[in-house]
Amino acid sequence: MFAELIGQEHVRTTLENAITLRRIAHGYIFAGQRGTGKTTVARIMARCLNCIEGPTAKPCGKCASCLEVTAGNAPDVIEIDAASNRGINEMRELRDNIRYRPVRDRYKVFIVDEAHQITSEAFNALLKTLEEPPEWVVFILCTTEVHKVPTTIASRCQQFSFRSVDFPEIVSRMEFICREEGIAADAETLSVLAQAGEGSVRDSLSALDQAIACCGDTLNAAEVRGLLGMFSLDSLGQVTTALMAQDSPRMLEIVLELESNGRSFQHFCRELARYFRNLLVAKVTGGNRKLIAASDSEIERMLQVASGFSEEDLTRYLQLTLDLFKDLQFALQPRLHLEIGLLKLIQAGRLTSLEEAIAGLGGSSGSLPTIAPPPVPKPVAKPAPVVKAAAQPGDWRSRLHTALMELSMPFTADAVEHSEVSELNGELHFVTPKDFELSMNEKDIQKAIQQIGGKPMRVKITLGETSARPVAKGPAPNRPEDEVSQRALSHPEVRRFQEIFPDAQVRAVRNLKD
Repeated sequence: MFAELIGQEHVRTTLENAITLRRIAHGYIFAGQRGTGKTTVARIMARCLNCIEGPTAKPCGKCASCLEVTAGNAPDVIEIDAASNRGINEMRELRDNIRYRPVRDRYKVFIVDEAHQITSEAFNALLKTLEEPPEWVVFILCTTEVHKVPTTIASRCQQFSFRSVDFPEIVSRMEFICREEGIAADAETLSVLAQAGEGSVRDSLSALDQAIACCGDTLNAAEVRGLLGMFSLDSLGQVTTALMAQDSPRMLEIVLELESNGRSFQHFCRELARYFRNLLVAKVTGGNRKLIAASDSEIERMLQVASGFSEEDLTRYLQLTLDLFKDLQFALQPRLHLEIGLLKLIQAGRLTSLEEAIAGLGGSSGSLPTIAPPPVPKPVAKPAPVVKAAAQPGDWRSRLHTALMELSMPFTADAVEHSEVSELNGELHFVTPKDFELSMNEKDIQKAIQQIGGKPMRVKITLGETSARPVAKGPAPNRPEDEVSQRALSHPEVRRFQEIFPDAQVRAVRNLKD
């Protein structure tokens, strides 16, 4: 019955109104995460359409059609698992079956589970039927990945999105079931069972059935956790206790205990990540019940633990744990990875923020240290004349300029072009005008020397007046004008950037006014 649905009021209201008003579509898509009731609603829909008193939003539940749909053997309600019947041959067989009227009931209802696994060719075979279906056919496609359903199919169906059920609603439903079945279960036990479902009603109810089969009519939280392989707040809290005490040996002991008890490292890390997430949410929101899947008593305990950490610490711990969980999936030595990961949490707790570190430099008062002004540079004396020796065969300046242009270093090439170059005692001496100081890059020159096949040489650069004439005849293709380039390179921010990153190169300058 639609009245028994939990957490899907928008779906229930729309379908009830559609049936009451006889506005029944021939194609529906039920989309949502696993265990939220998609297939169950599809079966309820089939009962509503084929009930002897229908179509009705409240089927009788007593007629042959209602009973057979519930039992899963109704002749005119065909359920198809698309995971194993996804090919074009199955869809052609289905299309041929559609041509025949129902055996007994009012509608022939086709419920296709995991519809996103149908192949593209099979969807194309089904498309014509969805465009012009017989009046007695209703398709209900159930899927957890609606984005994989072709738009040509989706556009011909009414789509309903099933949301995950809130934690309190799942707990309330299990409490109702336990009361009806005579099962004794306290709030903590029901909370553990609801957490096992992670928003899936079906998974939570499956965990409840498993717990009843194991523990009988009295459920205990500790036994249920052991059955489901879950970790209590006490066991997870050992990690936060070690973090508060900065106790590295205790972290290694926790790993040893997990291995001795045969617990899964990966599952522990997953639960630990969820624990840190809940601590962070509790810290940020003050324990918002809607955002934390836990009982009230567990949330209170989380608030107490979270008060001992900052938001930054908890965020850092959560990220490190998520990274550790990812590494454990492919780790050849999982114990080693877990030990290192838990020790990283200890080390992360010792980190100091940049603001605190800077404040600490100022002494006990916490004030920032006074930074002395930079010394005033002394006037640079005019350099002594350079004794020039005979140049090597071929002019150094022109050869370096050519090599720098080939290496896409036009600004260094421009500076060399306006410099006087000479070789003395195995060294290259450059006298460069001050306007080209920032463009003169010694590392670029060394690369140019290698480019022309020369052996490494020491480079000495001196600022001064020169009488050098440019070797290039006019600006190189696509090279900015010298005036624009020099104005950009002399900008204080550009100079500061080049001081911080001495290896950086300015490859092009563009005038934004052009």
